[in-house]
Amino acid sequence: MDSKSFADNTTVVGGPLSTLGDSSYLQSLKKPTANGKSIANDGPSGASFQTAEYMNTERPFFVTIGKDGLIAALQKLDLELRNSGRTYILSHKRPTDWIGKEITPGQLGLINHGGLPKILTRPGRYPGFPLRNWWAREWCGTKGLSDTVISFRGLTVVQVSQNQVLLMIVSFLHLVLTVPLSNKAAVVSDPQNHIFVIKNAGFVAYAIEGSYNVLAIVDQTHLRTPVKDHITGAILGWTDEVTMQSSTADGTKKEYVVALFLNIPANNCAILQKGDDLQLLPAGQHYITNPNVTLRGLYTLGENQKEMPTKDIFTRDQVPVSLTIYLKWQLTEPMKLATHGYHTPYDALRDKTQSILTQIVAHLDYSSMVKQRSLGPDNLDDGTDASSAFLDALRTRAMDDLLLAALEYGIVLKDLAVIDRQFKGDIASTMDKLTTRALQAQVEAANVDRENSNKIKQEEGALAVARVKAQAQNTQADAQAYSVVAAARAQAQRLQIEAEAQAQATRLAAEADAQAIRIKAEADSLVVDKFAREMELRRMEIARVQAFGSKTVFVPTEGIGAQMGSAMALGMAAGMGSDSRR
Repeated sequence: MDSKSFADNTTVVGGPLSTLGDSSYLQSLKKPTANGKSIANDGPSGASFQTAEYMNTERPFFVTIGKDGLIAALQKLDLELRNSGRTYILSHKRPTDWIGKEITPGQLGLINHGGLPKILTRPGRYPGFPLRNWWAREWCGTKGLSDTVISFRGLTVVQVSQNQVLLMIVSFLHLVLTVPLSNKAAVVSDPQNHIFVIKNAGFVAYAIEGSYNVLAIVDQTHLRTPVKDHITGAILGWTDEVTMQSSTADGTKKEYVVALFLNIPANNCAILQKGDDLQLLPAGQHYITNPNVTLRGLYTLGENQKEMPTKDIFTRDQVPVSLTIYLKWQLTEPMKLATHGYHTPYDALRDKTQSILTQIVAHLDYSSMVKQRSLGPDNLDDGTDASSAFLDALRTRAMDDLLLAALEYGIVLKDLAVIDRQFKGDIASTMDKLTTRALQAQVEAANVDRENSNKIKQEEGALAVARVKAQAQNTQADAQAYSVVAAARAQAQRLQIEAEAQAQATRLAAEADAQAIRIKAEADSLVVDKFAREMELRRMEIARVQAFGSKTVFVPTEGIGAQMGSAMALGMAAGMGSDSRR
């Protein structure tokens, strides 16, 4: 089966910048690990891996750029050249402000004076006359003081950023300027091909016998070659090699590595080798220029885990078995691992694990291993299981032996488990067939159970839907009944209100009419004049006639007229009855 690997991710943030080649390198480096222990940086023999500081030695026509900057360094170098009777490099021309070649502030003017460089440092305009000022001279333009690389007639100016490093090598009788700004570095080869590094400074040099050439600019935080653990796949760091071309006696040009840059993430380290001596390098950005020092390897100090398949192991009854082991470990002392000759902790654990498991399985029978499939906290038993011999041997002997063996290599074993075991041979084939049949029966039973469960769930779902529908219908009926009752109640209230309003209106009208009649009667009673009374009677008669018509006969209801009217009505009724009998 394919193995899987897991590893911690590590990231470097502001790692140390101590490097091989600096006088302060590896003087008292101590790096605490994840478990609180310190990693000793001294090799087995305590050999020195330091390189003498190149800048501490006085050299002719070699001026360090200090806090005064590039112009002051050029002036100091020019003075040294003058005192030694050699050609100066700073031009004596004076600028004007009206005509000529222009140099703005922050620029350098370049002049070719018979193949030698001349530098104009003062801003302004430089006219092309008088002619004697430009005899055997040629104006070659301007360059910015902040340009990364300026190369002109053997004059080389280099400025690198904080996380870059410049490599330079020398060519004969050429002036070289390395102008790093704050926290920058340059790797240089002097006329004797000595490689050295300048950081957070720079220098100006005029080589009488040899010169300096730029090989490469290296960004120390973004090196080109990642270094991976081929077992776990974890990134251990990044490297970058800088080469220099050199010619051999037969004229063949070959590339040779002159510097190695390292970027080691946090919680990782590297081991350097010088002869038979080893040296531990902590996390950070480093470089190696000493040809006697080589990189032994990079290591991670974090936890790692991997599944390890073993080779075939024979049980006591000669049944071959192949195990898959889960290992989890942490490297705490890389010097021990490198001293034993292992490149990765997994290589050391794999050999020991194979040896210990071979000894354990060789004393066990096939029957004691076939029942239990894994080892872990959930599988601890009381010793009555037939497979307890195998589990007890793994829990006690394997763990104890591997733990002690790992400590010899500087490794702390965190976990061990048996993930899988594969039996081979005829017995294994028979067991596989039986296991396959059992698994098929289990699958069929599981399918039947799943179908029954699905049917039950479907019926339960239908019942739940019916229950919901019934509840919805009951709710709807309740709502309709409530609506009818509410409508009837509203109609009754409306009729009651209308009747009460009509009765009240009738009562008010009757009261108004009675009041009007009363007032009118009172007014009539107050009239005492006979003529007025007679006129009012006549007006009433006129109104009565108008109301009932001019052909209406009014019968008096009082006095003799009333009696005559009654007799007349009786007679008329009798006549009408006699006519009807005929």
